[in-house]
Amino acid sequence: MGAAKLRKIKDAVLGKRYELSVAFLSAAQMRKVVWRTKKKRHTSNVLAFPLSKTSGEVLICKAAAKPFSSDYLLIHALLHLKGYKHGARMDSEECRILRTFGLNIHEHPYYRNRRRHTPR
Repeated sequence: MGAAKLRKIKDAVLGKRYELSVAFLSAAQMRKVVWRTKKKRHTSNVLAFPLSKTSGEVLICKAAAKPFSSDYLLIHALLHLKGYKHGARMDSEECRILRTFGLNIHEHPYYRNRRRHTPR
């Protein structure tokens, strides 16, 4: 993911004034971060740390990302920084943002394997 694309996604989700740091870590580096923050010994694929109301940090581990893309993980983390919690509202917002950037959500492994609710 290039810096320009990252900036466009960040601006769309958090606004232009939000200061964001993004780092891509190895699996070993991510385990160290998780151990220090959550006392768990596993490799997270993404972590988001709000530093203030207008700044935050996102850590992405590509080695632990599959089946998720870096784009998806970034969007997921940005929504957490914006205050979203896991659930239908966050899923809906992720879909909207992915579509905005030309990513077909139904081709994404996470959503492709979920049942769709269709009104009768």
